[in-house]
Amino acid sequence: MAVSLREYRARIRSTESMKKITRAMELIAASRIIKAQQRAQQAAPYARELTRAVSAVATFSNVDHPLTREEENPKRAAVLVITSDRGLAGAYSSSVIKEAERLAERLRDEGKEIDWFLAGRKAEAYFKFRSRDFVESWTGFSDQPGYDVAAEIGKALIDAFLKEQGEEGDVDEVHVVYTRFRSMLVQEPTAIRLLPLEVVEGEEPPGDAELLPLYEFEPSPSEVLDGLLPQYVVSRIFYSLLQAAASELAARQKAMKAATDNADELIKKLTRIANQARQAGITQEISEIVGGVNALADAQAAAND
Repeated sequence: MAVSLREYRARIRSTESMKKITRAMELIAASRIIKAQQRAQQAAPYARELTRAVSAVATFSNVDHPLTREEENPKRAAVLVITSDRGLAGAYSSSVIKEAERLAERLRDEGKEIDWFLAGRKAEAYFKFRSRDFVESWTGFSDQPGYDVAAEIGKALIDAFLKEQGEEGDVDEVHVVYTRFRSMLVQEPTAIRLLPLEVVEGEEPPGDAELLPLYEFEPSPSEVLDGLLPQYVVSRIFYSLLQAAASELAARQKAMKAATDNADELIKKLTRIANQARQAGITQEISEIVGGVNALADAQAAAND
């Protein structure tokens, strides 16, 4: 069925409107990425010094703390999945969920059951659509996470980890799946084990010549760890949320740029087809006029004869 010139023009107008929307969303995401990166950089000094303090306590004391204690026979693991609240970010959320499913498969192969904790409406929708259970979810902050949200998530995970084995809701391990921001072009789904606690300092291990500062622990190393380790866990979660926010915005900018470029190509294609249809219409009208003139001329010649 042939498409009229009017319909082509309507399609061009609607595509131009869509292009304006995707272009605006691309610019908004680009401006927010800078803020997200700045927030991550501003949080880095606190996280670095807190990590050094925890490393010093762990190094210079032999305290057996509940958050660092390994279970001999772990049976259940908690997995926190950090996704976005909104779509239009390409494969950002689906990539995180796929990484979480791979982690869950590996944990099940080790004989562990999974308790799911979710951050972001996309993860929540994924589990609800498939009628799968999850313990708790947090939404409404994915592109601008706050420390209070990280503290709330950290408290829920620590409480579950500190329960005695066999008690309802207890877990023996805590894992976090999020997207690490490498660059504007590369965002990498990453899974880390958060508890039992493994102290991680920066992206690279410290050199042989690097020395930890000397600390005096008052009132005792055990009480210092009681205060520092929960803060360390929350800071790691906050870092993951900030990385995920920057990754989400970068993915959204990239997706919206691709959509804008595709709209440009579609507009050019439709304009070319519309011009061809208009030229074909003009040619048809000229042909009809010429044909009519020739028919009149033939009729007059016949009448004169």
